[in-house]
Amino acid sequence: MEVIKREIYLKRLVEHRENGLIKVVTGIRRCGKSYLLFKLYYQYLLDSGIDASRTIRIPLDDEDYKDLRDSKQLNSYVKKHITDEGMWYVFLDEVQMCKGFESVLNGLNRKENLDIYVTGSNSKFLSSDVLTEFRGRGDEVRIYPLSFSEYVSAYSGDKYASCI
Repeated sequence: MEVIKREIYLKRLVEHRENGLIKVVTGIRRCGKSYLLFKLYYQYLLDSGIDASRTIRIPLDDEDYKDLRDSKQLNSYVKKHITDEGMWYVFLDEVQMCKGFESVLNGLNRKENLDIYVTGSNSKFLSSDVLTEFRGRGDEVRIYPLSFSEYVSAYSGDKYASCI
């Protein structure tokens, strides 16, 4: 299977890296938010020399992380895994599944050595009001389903591949 790099969105995340704001990746269901963050951006960080141990990746829609849907436990878990002053990258997928996530993120964002990225897909998260939840501490990266050129790129640039 050909990897579709979503370069436009990856570039946006790279441009916003370590800017002191919570990066909020929004978009409709199944448009690739989690893939962009957990696969493409994570790989970018590794390729840039960031050690995998400097990342905290939590998919809140995974049953293995069900306990972290409680805001106190999520906050405690992240803080427990930060061991020193170096930069840490925190990825929270489907963060709206944690009741009270706003206060957790606002608190974590006060730490200067955290670069925080979250995804969400419910109606609250898709609204433009989501950034106001972070009181000026949020930076939205809105993504859309594959464009025609992205789709075509999976077929080695043959725009007629799916028509044959």
